[in-house]
Amino acid sequence: MAVDELDTRILRLLLDQPRTSVREYARILGVARGTLQARLDRLERDGVITGTAPALSPAALGHPVLAFVHIEVTQGHLDDVGDALAGVPEIVEAFSITGGGDLLTRVVARDNAHLEDVIQKLISLPGVVRTRTEVALRERVPHRMLPLVESIGRTARR
Repeated sequence: MAVDELDTRILRLLLDQPRTSVREYARILGVARGTLQARLDRLERDGVITGTAPALSPAALGHPVLAFVHIEVTQGHLDDVGDALAGVPEIVEAFSITGGGDLLTRVVARDNAHLEDVIQKLISLPGVVRTRTEVALRERVPHRMLPLVESIGRTARR
């Protein structure tokens, strides 16, 4: 989907000031409220804006340990294992991948013993052949979208 300069300005504002009203966004951007609302609706419909939920910190919720668990799955059981992963609350993301393993999960835990319990739960799922775990030591670049949005905006201006 094509994102123009106004879309980029809207997205930047949404990322910078997520708790502002549509009316205030329109005022800041110098556009009519209806124009802004139509753009927001299109961005949502096209899948650019995927949610408005607050970002939560697993560490602040008592789960400071972050690990990435690669899961190798028996052929033909990828969907079954993927469905089972949705039932494990400590898995905050899961992706089908290429390379070493079939699935990559982002797992949070209270401590290392809890992480081990989660991994044992994963290993016991039908269709799971083996797992490989990497524990994150420190976040170096937090999840972000603004640099990408700004890069797209620079391209749109050309």
